[in-house]
Amino acid sequence: MRIFDGSEPPFDAISPDDRGTSPAHAWIEQWLEGQVRAGALSPGDRLPPESELAALFAVSRMTLRQALASLEEKLLIQRRRGRGGGTFVREPRVEHDLTGLPGFTEQMRRSAVRPGGIVVSATQEAPPDDVRDALELAAGEAAYRVKKVRLANDEPVALEDTWLPVAAFPELLDEDLSGSLYGLMSSGYGHVPAHALEEVEPAVADEEVAALLDVEPGALLLRVIRTTETADGVRIEFARDLFRADRARLTMTSRISSALAWGAASPAG
Repeated sequence: MRIFDGSEPPFDAISPDDRGTSPAHAWIEQWLEGQVRAGALSPGDRLPPESELAALFAVSRMTLRQALASLEEKLLIQRRRGRGGGTFVREPRVEHDLTGLPGFTEQMRRSAVRPGGIVVSATQEAPPDDVRDALELAAGEAAYRVKKVRLANDEPVALEDTWLPVAAFPELLDEDLSGSLYGLMSSGYGHVPAHALEEVEPAVADEEVAALLDVEPGALLLRVIRTTETADGVRIEFARDLFRADRARLTMTSRISSALAWGAASPAG
């Protein structure tokens, strides 16, 4: 952890040009956010006390607190009270794009984050009715269930609970399941994930999940329920993934068809 004061970088790099015409709290927020995103301020770094920061920026402490409050809402900093307290730079949230199907490992690599996985359990069992329906399994067909904690820079960010049909992936439990399941499904078995229906809903961590994700029981989570199939319509995965809301951000890119866009721009009649 680095502890900064106003006499050393990056705080001595402030110039009048940084202020622009924005309100004081806005440019302070933008400047500090830029330092975090550029890596000049790293996770765990402690900023100077509020009184020193306010003097450095030549603003009141109330104005400074507006900027810090906005940064805290964006989960870029954390303010702690008591002995050893202060204002600290947080670990950034990892981006998980629901638009495509690159898989967790590939998404982390694209974000320059070191991916990892810890297999909690891997079993073959009779799936419950909702899983059987999602995978379009016949009565009596078995499925694999793989539960895995996904890591970003060695920190737990998600708990995957994945079901896969045994018929499509024979001897799966003999494979190394700590890496990318999508990579294994594609290269090892020739079943390439092509389409998925995903639903997102809020959830809270029970004691078991909280221990696995290193959060407090009752912490807010994001649940992604996913049914995946190949290009020819074969169902190959049903999953319920739990993401830490404080460490992950789910994104999606929407596209408007040209016909819809034309219709919206055309006069009625």
